[in-house]
Amino acid sequence: MNKLQAATGTQQQEARAGLLKDRLAALAPERLRGMRRGIEKESLRAQRSGALALTPHPAALGSALTHPSITTDFSESQVELVTGAHDSVDAALDELTRIHQFTYRSMKAIGDEMLWVSSMPCGLPTDETIPVARFGSSNVGRAKSVYRLGLSHRYGRRMQTISGIHYNWSLPGVSNEEYFGLIRNFRRQAFLLLYLFGASPAVCSTFVQGRDHELQKLGDHTMHMPYGTSLRMGRLGYQSDAQSSLAVSYNSLEGYGESLADALTRAYPPYEKVGIRNPGGDYNQLATTLLQIENEFYGTIRPKRVIFQGERPLHALRERGVEYIEVRLMDLNPFIPVGITAQTMRFLDVFLLHCLLSDSPDDSPAEIAALGRNQHRTAARGREPGLMLERSGEQVSLVAWGAQIVAECAPIADALDAAHGGTHHRDALAAASGGLRDASTLPSARVLAAIENEFDNSFINFVRAQSEKARNTLLELPFLAEWQTHFNRLTLASLLEQEKIEKADTMPFEVYREQYVSPDRLGIGRRQPAMAV
Repeated sequence: MNKLQAATGTQQQEARAGLLKDRLAALAPERLRGMRRGIEKESLRAQRSGALALTPHPAALGSALTHPSITTDFSESQVELVTGAHDSVDAALDELTRIHQFTYRSMKAIGDEMLWVSSMPCGLPTDETIPVARFGSSNVGRAKSVYRLGLSHRYGRRMQTISGIHYNWSLPGVSNEEYFGLIRNFRRQAFLLLYLFGASPAVCSTFVQGRDHELQKLGDHTMHMPYGTSLRMGRLGYQSDAQSSLAVSYNSLEGYGESLADALTRAYPPYEKVGIRNPGGDYNQLATTLLQIENEFYGTIRPKRVIFQGERPLHALRERGVEYIEVRLMDLNPFIPVGITAQTMRFLDVFLLHCLLSDSPDDSPAEIAALGRNQHRTAARGREPGLMLERSGEQVSLVAWGAQIVAECAPIADALDAAHGGTHHRDALAAASGGLRDASTLPSARVLAAIENEFDNSFINFVRAQSEKARNTLLELPFLAEWQTHFNRLTLASLLEQEKIEKADTMPFEVYREQYVSPDRLGIGRRQPAMAV
């Protein structure tokens, strides 16, 4: 870089910092305290041997269809724990902990299973043996299962057993345009989250059996990338040749909606070959379009809206706008019993505010492609010394770019600390700076070090030990009788609600399916009749 370029770059950084500072000053402390966040955390149920548990979703956890806090994701063996939206990090983490405690107590009562604390799965059986989640006999329950069967036909069941944490975030008074600006900046800078918090550099060899991959052998049944951060977010994770044809733009709600609507209505020949039903009459998938429903669109971040009963998510977004965003790239931290720390959550709050307040030029197909390459490079080689990423058509050091982002976040951390008291947000930035200086302190490096030095190069043995430790820790925590009563009530209410839904069904399932996937349900208009997936 010559002196002119360096000077220009410095001037641009100063201009960005000045603009961000002005926008931050316009945010009143009351508005900052109105920030809300919630957590959705997926975990496989595993046997003590480290193999996938093939038992049904525990009845003591209630109905996976209707329980507000405990459900299943793709597999019957994949528990999903969901908090409400909270105005403090500690409140969200406390609720997540209590849900874990109840879940573990319920599981302990029926057998010796544990929640797998790694994003990459435990020992898996053959693909067709992995159980798809079941939600009962109602139309909505059947549709949920058929959708998951469609995923298994399209991508294979192994890929769907990958687990992670979704971070739902909102700030009062943010417009659709501002949320989409946040999303564009998030996608540009998401490499930093993969670097700092990625915790899946290794995997059991059963996951890649029969697949092409670039992983290196670590032990007899363990594969890894020496400098990897998050295999979950790399080429072995949530990837799809079909979806790679989508160049979804985040330049506006309208453009995003049109892109998604196209994918939800465009016939895709390979999926047409699979068909809606097999020759025996059983359902293979909900639709033969590129996407069956909105949730099938994989991405590191999504604009979201709470929907009315039976409303399509895209319809809700188009009609009433963005309510919050969903961050989808966070790995489970296997060293933490509930998978995420308060410090990580506070960094996310600072980072998301930085994305919101910084200038956010429109994206382009060329930039979208470059961001995909940055994601894969960071996932597979993020800790590699001197690793370079693409930014505005030029090569830039991952560490240098990350350090610039963290430095720009400093006034945001100060503002949040002033609003909430303490130095927690500043401490979160200091920890991030430490990770940029010394990659050996990062979760991904710590995972590999533990596997190599303490568990004889065995991914399964490492995660099994961490899972048992997490279970014991959570079972030993105090659990008030009123909490047990609360969750018992939720369990019973969810079972009664599922029974009520099943008894009320009168529509044949095929009619229900056809109506649900109808293109008419995706646009702006009157509220649609109650049906959901």
